[in-house]
Amino acid sequence: MNDSQKRWQLLVIVNVICLAGGWWYSQGYAAPPETKQPFANSVQQRETMIRLLQESNQLIREQNQLLKSGKLKVQVTQSR
Repeated sequence: MNDSQKRWQLLVIVNVICLAGGWWYSQGYAAPPETKQPFANSVQQRETMIRLLQESNQLIREQNQLLKSGKLKVQVTQSR
């Protein structure tokens, strides 16, 4: 065999080994099992709170614009 054939054979063997290792790892045999965290994810909680606060601020801005515009009419009726 010449050097070129040996290199190609070695390349094919290394690729097969890498693919088999990747498959084995992806099947969970070598990968650590996913565990449930004992506490809630604080980063996700902060992101949710920030998003909700931004939505609340937007609603308050809209309410203030309506109040300042003078187009708001309040009608009081007596309940029966």
